[in-house]
Amino acid sequence: MPAFTRILLKLSGEVLAGEAKFGIDAERVHALAAEVAEVAGTGIQIGLVVGGGNIFRGVAAAALHMDRVTADQMGMLATAINSLALSDALEHAGIPTRVMSAIQMHQVAEPYIRRRAIRHLEKGRIVIFAGGTSNPYFSTDTAATLRALEIKADIIAKATRVDGVYDKDPLKFSGAIRFDRITYLDVLAKGLGVMDATSIAMCRDNNLPIIVFNLNVPGNIMRMSMGEPVGTVIQ
Repeated sequence: MPAFTRILLKLSGEVLAGEAKFGIDAERVHALAAEVAEVAGTGIQIGLVVGGGNIFRGVAAAALHMDRVTADQMGMLATAINSLALSDALEHAGIPTRVMSAIQMHQVAEPYIRRRAIRHLEKGRIVIFAGGTSNPYFSTDTAATLRALEIKADIIAKATRVDGVYDKDPLKFSGAIRFDRITYLDVLAKGLGVMDATSIAMCRDNNLPIIVFNLNVPGNIMRMSMGEPVGTVIQ
């Protein structure tokens, strides 16, 4: 039995690269699409936000003396490329999709209109939100939170490389302690960095729960959607 009616699933762009460090791995995208399609088949409404880090990382580029605004705009365009790749894979899996972009690009994506996005979800389409918020200095975490609030999602599901939130990076420190549950305030106070501070504060102010789980375990998207304890709940 699904635990949620409507989910906002946040993916990093890097997951689309598979074992590579950049670009799009077609096999990984289709495997991911198959998992998401299986969840959509249960009747859960799904909004997707995907980053662009596999193609371009804005903050890193800004650190290399590129103008930050230009770098972030390039990152937003990278999210559109990833969104189209996911849309195509989902359509091949038999699930109708709509790519909606905060940046106008009518030939490749619908403009983001909140009521239209909700209507797509109600009709059983997966809506992929591209272009971030259309504003520089805002991460795709913040874009995901904004869209989740606008479409009245029950939860933000943040897919990562680890199985939850730890007190320090478990990929670097073997003694890292994992939390089953943690408050928004503790995430901010401890500087855990699972999502940027703006997005955590927005979730806190609007009582929107977050679940952080490991995307690299096959079937975890379905387990999370069914309410099984597969990660850390931030609430």
